[in-house]
Formats: sequence, C-alpha cells, structure tokens
Amino acid sequence: MLLVVDANVLFSALISGGKTADLIFCDWLQLIAPEFLFSELGEHRAELLAKSSLSEHDFNRFLEVLRERIDVIPREEFEGFLQEANELTADPDDTEYLALALRFGAAIWSKDEKLKKGQSRVKVYPTEELVKLLSEAKP
Repeated sequence: MLLVVDANVLFSALISGGKTADLIFCDWLQLIAPEFLFSELGEHRAELLAKSSLSEHDFNRFLEVLRERIDVIPREEFEGFLQEANELTADPDDTEYLALALRFGAAIWSKDEKLKKGQSRVKVYPTEELVKLLSEAKP
C-alpha cells in the first residue's frame, strides 16, 4: 500500500515507538514523503530528544533508517497538484502532503483529524486504522 507519511507519525514513532514504529517497517507499506519532512524533524530535534528515551546516537541512527525506508519526493514532482491540494485544505501545512498523495494516487498516514475531516479526495489513515486494516488483510 502506497502511503504519504506525515511528520506527526514520525514524531510519534520517535517519542513512543510502539505500533507506529512497527508500521514504519512493515513490508506491506511503501512510504513516501515530501522533501521537507526531514527538515521538519531537524527543526524539532531538541524537543524530540527531550520527549523520547533515545540518546543522541540512537536518534541519529533512527533518522538514518527512516531516510532509507521513506522515499523522499522532490517538490517538482508534485507541484502541479499544489493548487488543487490548497483548495482541499484550510491548513497550509497539509498542502504538500495532499499534493503528493494526489500526484501518486496514494493515501495519507496521519494523526491529523483536520486533514481527514477537511476533505474527501484523499483517504487519510490514522495509525489505529492502518493496524486494523493490515491485520484484516493478513491470511
């Protein structure tokens, strides 16, 4: 399943681990993200380190693994969908995630309720819904 992964999902994985971290490494999921995602993680680095139980070394290693697992898509590849995405959401922080999902016909993995309720063009899965969906799909 192709999913655009939202920064809040990665924040959750870094802070809490659990099912969110497990899903990041699930072979059934192909994760993509806009290129600014890792910049956003860097901007919140101090906060994430303070809230997580990770050492600086473990935090850096986790980011390396995330970079290997998530395909980062340059803005140029989906900028033709930015206007449509902007019309779908009132939150400018969600525009690139929506545009990327529209470009690739993907769903979005996010905990942002406003993103889910604010539009109906792109399916938005919170972690709990993905866990349920994947458990039902397994033979």
